Amino acid sequence: MKVKFWGTRGSIAVPGKDTIIYGGNTCCIEIDLECGKKILVDAGTGIRPLGDRMITQEEKVEIHLLLTHAHWDHLQGFPFFDPIFNPATKILVDGTPTCMKALRAIFENNVGDIFFPVRFGELKARISYLDKLCHGPLKIEDTIIDAIPLHHPQGGLGFRFQEGNKRLVFITDNELTEDAPAGTLPEDYVRFCKDADVLIHDSQFTPEEIPKHRGWGHSDCASTLDLALKAHAKRLLLFHHAPSRKDSELTSITARCEEIAAKSRSDIMIDAAKEGSEFTL
Repeated sequence: MKVKFWGTRGSIAVPGKDTIIYGGNTCCIEIDLECGKKILVDAGTGIRPLGDRMITQEEKVEIHLLLTHAHWDHLQGFPFFDPIFNPATKILVDGTPTCMKALRAIFENNVGDIFFPVRFGELKARISYLDKLCHGPLKIEDTIIDAIPLHHPQGGLGFRFQEGNKRLVFITDNELTEDAPAGTLPEDYVRFCKDADVLIHDSQFTPEEIPKHRGWGHSDCASTLDLALKAHAKRLLLFHHAPSRKDSELTSITARCEEIAAKSRSDIMIDAAKEGSEFTL
């Protein structure tokens, strides 16, 4: 599978000179499976330039859109994803139980339809809800996708993609803490992430910042690294960067994690996710 980052930022898009390296768009990743099927995870502002590429290159847009949860920074790019206005587009939606309600709410609401000039029913694309991942694995050809609950306000889902002997885990907006409810404890995520070739995980805060942000539903970089080490992940990509985090700070956080891993005598590869970067498993 081939993975590309179109948005790596959390909370709000932050374009500008301080976010050139790691990106300013909110959450969106593109996954191309070996079978030729395409998966998008989340529809933050990063989905807009992805849609522009699809239109410019006249790509056939038949995708699975997996939504981790219904918070605005993970949905706000969807109305500007140009393929939704093309009748040839086919979108199969799955993920958090409220995902279709959330997508509709962008276009249709009970406060006078003041947020967007187009109604959901006016979109030309064929958009369907699968409702698989809340009840068990989703299989796309030879790829199996499993889900795990997120420890985050209003909940959500993290995803594990198994294609042959390759394993990718994507968990964003997730607070790693021993105070979490059953099913969302650190040991639950260790089992879910076990032997991942690549683990992409929320690391919005530093250890110094996290005490003031308990209950926000995000992790600090040290806790994220601890998860990766205990799960024996081969590579860790820090994700959901704080909107105030500058490129230089993210580089320092990555170096800090590398130093901790070295002291643990681990050979895990560590980096902060960069908008526009891609890798192949």
